[in-house]
Amino acid sequence: MLPVFSGKLCQFLSITRFPSILFLGVIYVAYVLVGGLIFWKLEGWYVLQQIDLLKEKRMKLLEKYPCVGQNGLRELAEMIKAASLSGLSPDSNDTADGFWKFTSSSVFAATVVTTIGYGNIIPLTTAGQIFCALFALFGIPLNVVILNRVGKYMLAIERKFCNFLEKKIDRGKCVRISIHSISFVSSAFLYFVVPMLLFKEYEGWSYAEAIYYCFITLSTIGFGDYVADHNPAINYPEWYSCLMAVWIFFGLAWLALLINHSIDLLESLNAYMRRRQNAQAQVEKEQPEKGLKGEET
Repeated sequence: MLPVFSGKLCQFLSITRFPSILFLGVIYVAYVLVGGLIFWKLEGWYVLQQIDLLKEKRMKLLEKYPCVGQNGLRELAEMIKAASLSGLSPDSNDTADGFWKFTSSSVFAATVVTTIGYGNIIPLTTAGQIFCALFALFGIPLNVVILNRVGKYMLAIERKFCNFLEKKIDRGKCVRISIHSISFVSSAFLYFVVPMLLFKEYEGWSYAEAIYYCFITLSTIGFGDYVADHNPAINYPEWYSCLMAVWIFFGLAWLALLINHSIDLLESLNAYMRRRQNAQAQVEKEQPEKGLKGEET
């Protein structure tokens, strides 16, 4: 019974390619740990510096306004936090345009199904939180299917254009590589450079902050430290939200397509290395057999 079970187990592990999965898992864990180490070195000292600076400012504030006291300062901080969640500017009575109105609610729904989740708007009522969970349960798979279809359609248009040019020009392979390169550069310009200039103009961000926001949004990381169309002190044009929605949708489709290409490339590289190992093992296996045949003759 034990040999049969052992044989089935070995067969199962060979089917699931356990060594390959284990190797990828080690690479994944190492990548995450190295990233954590680099972030720790880059950001750790800055956070400690900011903590000391905030403590110093807090002491100066209490010295300047002794009537406030520790409890008053805590209440003031809670009020500012609540005002931020409601879209109220702490230094005025202005509110962010359309907080929990139809436009902003639609943008929030889009951030839910795309899993961006900035965190600048959150449901506070029990009914809203329950509906958010149910809405995401069905909306996220629907969003994945639609973005996948749109991405494949974009790729199909690019391939048809490449096939058309290949028939007209003799150097088909060079044309295909050139078209893919031009498509990548133009898409990167459209989804990163143009929004970067727009955000710098209307949000007042630097170029680095704007390009950082573009990638964090389109990769659906969505930290929420930078959110466009959210500053209550800025009067945004009416077309700004619509343009944001279009940019996010097609940008997500393009980036998903790019990530799929990267995954295909990694899988192809993994398959190539596996074929090379098998070929090398086959050569090593054939060498002793040839030696034995030579001795027999």
